[in-house]
Amino acid sequence: MQLPEHVTIIEVGPRDGLQNEKNLIQTEVKIDFIKQLKQAGLTEMELTSFVSPKWVPQMKDAEDILTNCLDSTRNIVLAPNRKGIERLYNTNCKAVAVFVGVSDSFNKKNINKTTSESMEELKPLIQELKQKDYFVRACISTSFYCPFEGKVDEEAVLRLCSTFVQHGVDELSVADTIGKANPQEVYSLFKKLKKELPNTLITAHFHDTRGMALANILAALQAGVDRFDTSAGGLGGCPFAPGATGNVATEDVVYMLESMGIQTGIELPKLVEAIDIIKPHLTRTIESKYYRLQTTNENNF
Repeated sequence: MQLPEHVTIIEVGPRDGLQNEKNLIQTEVKIDFIKQLKQAGLTEMELTSFVSPKWVPQMKDAEDILTNCLDSTRNIVLAPNRKGIERLYNTNCKAVAVFVGVSDSFNKKNINKTTSESMEELKPLIQELKQKDYFVRACISTSFYCPFEGKVDEEAVLRLCSTFVQHGVDELSVADTIGKANPQEVYSLFKKLKKELPNTLITAHFHDTRGMALANILAALQAGVDRFDTSAGGLGGCPFAPGATGNVATEDVVYMLESMGIQTGIELPKLVEAIDIIKPHLTRTIESKYYRLQTTNENNF
């Protein structure tokens, strides 16, 4: 079995996870959560997003988060449009994420634009960001299945990813947004992406809606992927993807990888401490297996 010696985990809990939380969480709690995640060894992280406070009130403290949490690691902010990017320019953050769905239906539900309309808006913004020496991450939603259209054409995903690369993005985060992909589909897509885009960072992003995320991570590993988006505590979901559960839990992924001899640089006890910080402020339960077993002493890790 061909597997990497080291895997990079990109923590998306503070942004992708908390953005879907119904409770308005105090800024100080978010800052403590983020700082403890960094203490656990996470060196790439989505911290927050510059989106409308009217539509996503949880992210209204984005500037405060950046003021208190930027450091020498890769700190990423989601800025989906010109207005968000202008806010980014007023901070010291030098890494940004943009996003688009492969499926037109999903994209229109999300940002009221078709995929091609979104790309026309993003192309000049990406070029501008690269001229200003920003790290640009493109998040590709509904790369396998769409909640409205069903199975997504693999060639459409490859074309969209190639277009992003042609316009200068540094990283592609390719997402199984509704957690319906199987390992065979995952291996096929990521094998082709690694072959066609060898000089671009390829990151896999899985939701665990049907309990397939860890199996899909193994398939992606075998396809040559060594970067994965995960969320501490399995936080997350998507308001525009009915039935989608949280992202695959960082602690479950780290435990699996480390037990396979794949280094992540992440300390699980400190990761559990980070989850303990955020847990009392959530409306949802922490469902990750590692956390549940660790905190209830059901197993000796």
